[in-house]
Amino acid sequence: MKGIKKYLKDNLGIILALVAMILFLYVYPKTHNTFLTTNNIFNVLRQSATNLMLACGMTMVIILGGIDLSVGSIIAMSGVLGAAAVVWHGLPEIVGILIAILSGLLFGLLNGTIIARTKIPPFIVTLASMNIAKGIAYVYSGGKPIRCMTDAWKFLGAGNVAGIPTPVITMFIVFVVAVLFLNRSRIGRHIYAVGGNDTAAKFSAINTAKVKLIVYSFSGLMAGLAGITIASRLYSGTCTSGDGAEMDAIAAVVVGGTSMSGGSGKLGGTLIGVLIIGILNNGLNLMGVNSDWQYIIKGAVILSAVYMDFLRNRKKAS
Repeated sequence: MKGIKKYLKDNLGIILALVAMILFLYVYPKTHNTFLTTNNIFNVLRQSATNLMLACGMTMVIILGGIDLSVGSIIAMSGVLGAAAVVWHGLPEIVGILIAILSGLLFGLLNGTIIARTKIPPFIVTLASMNIAKGIAYVYSGGKPIRCMTDAWKFLGAGNVAGIPTPVITMFIVFVVAVLFLNRSRIGRHIYAVGGNDTAAKFSAINTAKVKLIVYSFSGLMAGLAGITIASRLYSGTCTSGDGAEMDAIAAVVVGGTSMSGGSGKLGGTLIGVLIIGILNNGLNLMGVNSDWQYIIKGAVILSAVYMDFLRNRKKAS
């Protein structure tokens, strides 16, 4: 009970924002009859599932004081590689899924190794790997979607278990594992320590290079899982499937209260941030808002969240 009270207190602002959005979309004439239907709620959760996967990894990266711009391109690459393995090479669907997930993990390992062993800023490293992953997707597929229509392929992204969409179940499992990892493990405590003060963490005998390697590997793993989930939902691996995904993940993390300066943040806040971004996207579509304006609105939400983070940090400093 104390944990629930603390959670509500720590996230009161964004919980109120979430409730306000839900109430607005419920009473708004264009969305009144469609927003709170069972089908639309599952649709929001299904679309938010992959963003939560990315956001779990991104939360740890940002707590660490870093950034990962490569996750959107890894989504495209992993989806293309997984679909190609099944369609072009005749491998079983489970092998294609594993290839996709492992390709994300390998890119995460690459990012983590370079960041841990050099002083190259994470922004530059992940910007480079973002282009490499996107290039692999285009070169391997020839820029064309790779269609895969088998039932086994569709299950991960478009199937359901007892009426619950499979991506929602995957999202729940990923979230629980990520919370336990960040809050209950030794490495989780080290992530906060390194993000708070890298030098002090080294003097405390923390292997900062190992922590960075694990965090970026986890982020890549989550991107690979999100990529194959999206490819399954779309029945194809496409080069454009992850476009802008990194921005939605970063937005969810920042809206959820994780500080861009590192050292602080909670996955519980990230969960609410993901729901806010998911409901925002869904609500704007139901309201018929032009897609061009949606970019402006989401950008304003991100800027507002970053500004609130700035005010929080300034208040702490004073």
